[in-house]
Amino acid sequence: MSHLSEPVHGYAEAPGGASAGGAASLFRKIDHGLSVGVEVVAGLLVLVEIVVLLAGVAARYLFHTPLVWSDELASILFLWLSMLGAVVALRRGEHMRMTGLVSRVGPQARSLLECIAITAPIAFLALVLYHAVDYAMEEQFITTPAMEISNAWRASALPVGLGLMLVAALFRLLRVARPRTVLAAALVTGVIVGGFWAAGPVLKPLGQLNLVIFFVGLVAANVFAGVPIAFSFALATFSYLALTTSTPLLVMVGRLDEGMSHLILLAVPLFVFLGLLIEMTGMARAMIQFLASLLGHVRGGLSYVLIGAMYLVSGISGSKIADMAAIAPVLFPEMKKRGAPPGDLVALLSATGAQTETIPPSIVLITIGSVTGVSIAALFTGGMLPGVVLGACLCFVVWRRYRNEDLSHVERTPGREIGRLAMVALPAILLPFVIRAAVVEGIATATEVSTIGIAYSAIVGLLIYRQFDWRRLKPMLIETASLTGAIIFIVGCATSMAWGLTQSGFSSDLAAFMAGIPGGAYGFLAISIVAFIILGSVLEGIPAIVLFGPLLFPIARAAGVHEVHYAMVVIFAMGIGLFAPPFGVGYYGACAISKVNPDEGLKHIWGYVGALLVGLVIVAAIPWISTGFLAR
Repeated sequence: MSHLSEPVHGYAEAPGGASAGGAASLFRKIDHGLSVGVEVVAGLLVLVEIVVLLAGVAARYLFHTPLVWSDELASILFLWLSMLGAVVALRRGEHMRMTGLVSRVGPQARSLLECIAITAPIAFLALVLYHAVDYAMEEQFITTPAMEISNAWRASALPVGLGLMLVAALFRLLRVARPRTVLAAALVTGVIVGGFWAAGPVLKPLGQLNLVIFFVGLVAANVFAGVPIAFSFALATFSYLALTTSTPLLVMVGRLDEGMSHLILLAVPLFVFLGLLIEMTGMARAMIQFLASLLGHVRGGLSYVLIGAMYLVSGISGSKIADMAAIAPVLFPEMKKRGAPPGDLVALLSATGAQTETIPPSIVLITIGSVTGVSIAALFTGGMLPGVVLGACLCFVVWRRYRNEDLSHVERTPGREIGRLAMVALPAILLPFVIRAAVVEGIATATEVSTIGIAYSAIVGLLIYRQFDWRRLKPMLIETASLTGAIIFIVGCATSMAWGLTQSGFSSDLAAFMAGIPGGAYGFLAISIVAFIILGSVLEGIPAIVLFGPLLFPIARAAGVHEVHYAMVVIFAMGIGLFAPPFGVGYYGACAISKVNPDEGLKHIWGYVGALLVGLVIVAAIPWISTGFLAR
């Protein structure tokens, strides 16, 4: 994941002495107060969501008295959490974006693009805010079924969140750039917005050519300029609807609401928090130490441990950044002592990020289930074995590279010590199985099961590992809210964009094109692999699947491809795109976590990428790997 740059200038103080300094001080105080207030409320909402859903599970399973209002309250609070989390992410510069071009230009151009990455969202927020208020007012006439309150209590999260994002973005401009650069960025943004508005009468008669102008040209220009992906989608959709159709713009706000309000997406913040929790309680470290004791004396053994540890940890956290951050600091120092090149370590870490994308409870799996209607339980079951296949392919490359490694200085761990470490790691290793069993046995839904994992991890951390830093809870809750806001806001904006494409007739044209591809199911899978590798490198996994999943999954079914099999293929394809340089931002995330220069990994990663492609072809060619364990 790439972020907006961190503050570099502070609040600019214009000439004018004490009055200018006093204004800057006032701005700082307002900015800080707004930041603290939003972060505290967003963090509390994460905590309340955990309590509400856990109470729902306990009431239904232990006391056989379901709380009819729990899901509805969780849904209302989730929209507020997502919007306030998006505010936190915007202020911190943590919305996902592509920085490949921005990082390669000169300092002045980079500074201007960094400012445009803020002024472009400001333009969208200013344009859409009125329509969000209008949408919330329309919702006040609808009453919720369980709690019997006005739906405006939920829908108000949209105008409040968008308004706070606008304020946060304006303060961010004051904080990160010089006045001259801000003025230039605002002028460029204003000229582009004004130019499109003036061209409206010319654009409207162009028909479906507008799809290329807005959803290819405008999106690509924004993405490559470093504008956050969510706002790139939102700007293109708003502009297309406003300038070329007669659709009321509050409809776009409604689609944004719809995309962000799937209750299944509530699993995202809960699994992100769970990933942070297992790292804080020492569960991740216990698993890795046990695996290292088993394989540390084997040539390339710690590389095999890295592959296995990513497989296990991915089955717990659901967050790829959290996975890598939990593993790299534990394994890399010892691997470097054994002479492993840092570039090879970061290359393998990046490759395992793609390999474990299908390990439940992957956030991408949850998102696919949300936007396509595919059973979450089926996706969780189908995702285990494909990850093993790609892991085996990576292990072959590790064997080839390390078959001559000198281990004369490495001592084999005694059996008694292995047994001790196994007992220590057992509670942590059991967690993925507890999560999966709870879903399969019907104890909890895919959304609720994360709360069981959180309760389990907290108890294990407090009573068994005796490692629970209460001071870290607040920053963990805020970090969860920020990442949730960044992810869910992308889902909402991509849902709006997908709706705009559907209304234009693009989906039927795409279906006709894909249906005409020769080769039947395998031809369809082949072109899907190529398309999603490209999409994964540019858009990242979640926005790509939200945008194209609803369009392509029905076509896959018509072509005779099982929907779970198709899900595994496109997830791996997107993962390879996401973690392969030069465009894959996941690769740069792995480099940042490992503190390794990206250039060092380039000569090592292609062997691993080749192994991933071989594994993907095997998974695509043999549907049983994905569907063999599904209930008939």
